[in-house]
Amino acid sequence: MSSPKKDAAHEELLSVLRTAKNRLEYLTPNDWVLIVDRAKRTTFQKGEILVQAGKQNKTVYLLVKGHARVETGASKAFIAQLEPGEVCGEMAFLENGVASASVSAADALEVCAVEWTALTDLFELYPHMGSRFYRSLAVNLSRRMRELLGARQGAKASS
Repeated sequence: MSSPKKDAAHEELLSVLRTAKNRLEYLTPNDWVLIVDRAKRTTFQKGEILVQAGKQNKTVYLLVKGHARVETGASKAFIAQLEPGEVCGEMAFLENGVASASVSAADALEVCAVEWTALTDLFELYPHMGSRFYRSLAVNLSRRMRELLGARQGAKASS
């Protein structure tokens, strides 16, 4: 039987992932439990790299505490800052390819790291979960694209 402290921490984690602004919004509470149960809780110190541009990445990261910085490859141009409840590493997952950007810890960072094999195993067992997961990723990527385009248009208008 789980300890009350572990149960409280588990519930706090699930709450962060379910309520974030850019969360995977179409996942059900049961989906979240299944995903988190297969995830590895990991910490990164400020500046440590989670995802390296141009490298194969077989992990999707769900941010729990702290912030992550997304930058382009060699030029290290700032793209976005991710907050608790957001996901990174998803583009390489979707494309089964290399990472298109680097992601580093902007401060002390706690994540749930989910290996691709764990996700694909879940999706084989629960195909509707896979549909909800991919739909959530599509909506998040669309939202990010709109935010980037809006920021660029705002920057052009003010220059």
